Amino acid sequence: MLTVLVDYDSGNLHSAEKAFQRMAGETNAGEVIVSSRPEDVARADRIVLPGDGAFAACKRQLAEYTGLFDAIEQAVRVDARPFMGICVGMQMMASRGHEYEEMAGFDWISGDIVKIAPSDTAMKVPHMGWNDLVIDQPHPVLDGIKTGEHAYFVHSYQFRLSERADLLAHCDYGGAITAVVGRDNMIGTQFHPEKSQHAGLQMISNFLHWKP
Repeated sequence: MLTVLVDYDSGNLHSAEKAFQRMAGETNAGEVIVSSRPEDVARADRIVLPGDGAFAACKRQLAEYTGLFDAIEQAVRVDARPFMGICVGMQMMASRGHEYEEMAGFDWISGDIVKIAPSDTAMKVPHMGWNDLVIDQPHPVLDGIKTGEHAYFVHSYQFRLSERADLLAHCDYGGAITAVVGRDNMIGTQFHPEKSQHAGLQMISNFLHWKP
């Protein structure tokens, strides 16, 4: 069993790599590697796409790696292998991003990436730090995680979903903020599971054993 964390120079993957490797070791979930090689994605049993920074910049950076997105899309959309997007890696699953400029996303889950606008104007953006998760519907990757558990967020834009059925969890930051999305063999987290202690490590473990 091989899990590939996709490296396309959009952030430091060290924490994510260590967290996934730790949980794979503790739960006998096989090998975890970091790679930017399309051939590694093609042979992966599970794919994780992290991302830090602006939506458009991450999308362009991914496109700089010849054949990498094509390999991801083949594995996820055609071969139906389990996929997890983290932070901007989750946001790129959307139809469009609106951070600084409009940019097409993967269009795997319908919706737009829009600026967070808290109802209380005293609340700062970016939304940064710990927040309580609210579980909206059960999902195998959320097994063992309850409403009220903490997750670590760092973002200024959020996923405004077209279909409520794709919302698995949210948090409250002057209004509802999308925290976890999911459809078919795909799941995405706005927060960083590798930095989210129990809830994050539980999600990673669940994902490594998830069979959609």
